[in-house]
Amino acid sequence: MELVLSLEQIGSDDRESVGGKSFALATMVKNGMKVPEALCLKADAYHRYLETTGLGARILMEFNRKDFAEVRWEEMWDAALRIRNLFINTPMPRDLRSSLQSVFASKLPGESVVVRSSAPGEDSEHASFAGLHESYLNVQGADSILDHIRLVWASLWSDRALLYRQELGLDVEISSMAGVVQKLVSGNRSGVAFGKNPNAPHQAVIESVYGLNQGLVDGSIEPDRWLLDRKNGKIISHFPADRKKQVVTAPDTTRLQTLPAAQQANPPLSEEEVAKVFRLALQAEELFGSPQDVEWTFVGDELYVLQSRPITSIGAEQGQDSRAWYFSLRRSFENLRSLRTRVESELIPEMQREAQAFAQQDLSKLSDSDLAQELADRQQAHDKWKDIYWSEFIPLAHGIRLFGQVYNDAVRPSDPYEFMDLLGATEMVSLERNRRLENMAAMIREDLNLSHSLSNLSYPGLDHPFSVALDAFIDKFGDLSCSEELCTQGDDAIVRLLLQMASRPAAKERFRGEDIEALVEGFLSRFEGEKRENMEELLDLGRASYRLRDDDNIYFGMIENQLRLALEESKGRLWHRANIHVDGLDPMEVINALNDPDYVPKKATVKKIDEINFEVRPRQLVGQPASPGVVRGSARVIDSLSNLFDFKAGEILVCDAVDPNMTFIVPLAAGIVERRGGMLIHGAIIAREYGLPCVTGIPNAASLIHTGDELTVDGYLGIVVKHS
Repeated sequence: MELVLSLEQIGSDDRESVGGKSFALATMVKNGMKVPEALCLKADAYHRYLETTGLGARILMEFNRKDFAEVRWEEMWDAALRIRNLFINTPMPRDLRSSLQSVFASKLPGESVVVRSSAPGEDSEHASFAGLHESYLNVQGADSILDHIRLVWASLWSDRALLYRQELGLDVEISSMAGVVQKLVSGNRSGVAFGKNPNAPHQAVIESVYGLNQGLVDGSIEPDRWLLDRKNGKIISHFPADRKKQVVTAPDTTRLQTLPAAQQANPPLSEEEVAKVFRLALQAEELFGSPQDVEWTFVGDELYVLQSRPITSIGAEQGQDSRAWYFSLRRSFENLRSLRTRVESELIPEMQREAQAFAQQDLSKLSDSDLAQELADRQQAHDKWKDIYWSEFIPLAHGIRLFGQVYNDAVRPSDPYEFMDLLGATEMVSLERNRRLENMAAMIREDLNLSHSLSNLSYPGLDHPFSVALDAFIDKFGDLSCSEELCTQGDDAIVRLLLQMASRPAAKERFRGEDIEALVEGFLSRFEGEKRENMEELLDLGRASYRLRDDDNIYFGMIENQLRLALEESKGRLWHRANIHVDGLDPMEVINALNDPDYVPKKATVKKIDEINFEVRPRQLVGQPASPGVVRGSARVIDSLSNLFDFKAGEILVCDAVDPNMTFIVPLAAGIVERRGGMLIHGAIIAREYGLPCVTGIPNAASLIHTGDELTVDGYLGIVVKHS
């Protein structure tokens, strides 16, 4: 069986075996369009690789952990990372590798190529996977081509591709991947053309950058943009870009370089060239029977078409297509560097200032109408920061993944999460809070008189080192359940926690400076010169993303707590005034009740879950491995902040999710089990910092496990065993 076909060899029955991208290229070649020379690797090669190596069964195991429809995006990131590591550590079988090597060496000798995906089912009228699978530019040599083919195969299981399949309801178990190995045409102007503007059907859109298209696709370079009238090709408007950079080829890779001044001052396309690209888009539309998204490049005056696919976002039926958000989860290094600056220097300081301004307000002195306005202001701030959290903080977390991918490709470790060790011991707010608690616990541990006094809730004088440390702690962090402002627990609760911490040896953070530096040098030693400098920058970005992934939860928690404080104040007033229960009410209902004494709030409708008349008693619960290690101990289920202080040293923390305001009990825990899944959730990060076994993504963890159950938590396999 032939596994590699030229574009000329692809027939009308080959679409499923070569994929949408290859089939489109072949169709354009046969109709006289200028397409760079390419070879198409059939999906049969992918299937042979999976079957021969046993990788197919291991991939399916990843999706038997939980119903795919219920898998969260964080868990998809983790599954994608583990699967990718399987691909990079599983060589092609010798006979398959040998046959493919000979084809590529003979038909593309010495050529620099682009290795692209071409999945059956992609680039169709109903499902475009545009940009969701990987492409690799400037690949040289048959061996390198085969290595990058495995990475393209692995991208079938990327988090973005999985999220898109979940949205469309596609069956992940029957997914497959073909590929295109296309001669690299080093264009000096490149771009995309939309034959029909998804937002204005009477228009066409052309976007262009200097150099290769990679900068436009990954978002690192802003393109010039033209809107054209579809009827006559007349330019309606031109939106010039801030032209500073272009992507060009470099040895074995591509790189950003500064544009010459003359190019910075002029758009990449003349009006005549815009018209030429528009005619190309119309030609593709006529050929395929629907408006096309066409990728193209100019080499001198020669216009090449690189790929063409239907525009699937036209029409109301595509209104739920969320690929734009999926794209935002994966950013280029340049994009992440800019985003980091914005988050660190603008957003987090602004969020802190807003939370502190709310904290300075004495709610008890406000009139009912002023309290209603304050509650409205806090609800508005909460909603604003929640949107920012999803649109900017979460995408910044991709810096962790970006570093992890580079690390795994260079080091090829057996543990796909080894790169997380290099990110450990960063300065995080939650760890600083815990260190201060541990310092106070050490004072108690070392001073029997102090321990005895505090056990009776008798406090030393104000000038005692413990009192000074406690006051400083409260000034910075406030009450443990409120982050910034004293709420309901007060000093006594903190002291009870400290006594628990003092009853056992000091919790140690997993990472020490010398250990980290050894790991860092082991990674960086694989690179030289400019590449090493780039890797140092990438590591710094990864560490910042890791730190901010945790810190942003703490800071957002401050905003949430200020909203909760206003609701608590409202609750007390409405209860005393008219016996109105605020619990479960929409904040707008509370605001209306505060403003109008005669208003009767409407309770939110709660859907009742059918009663289950039998108890489910599972023995083994399967989730996601989040922090390595195995531990056995007694479970403590935390289902609200109010029972946090019941937690005892050495218990296993079981909860829906480790809220940032719960982090202070983690040093007491022997292990962690969470309903939410993913390596990048707060609980997983903190568990790894303390070296605690952690399993996430256990459906209904807080209801299937009860306080007092004897558990074994296996953080290597992602399994929790109930012994009682």
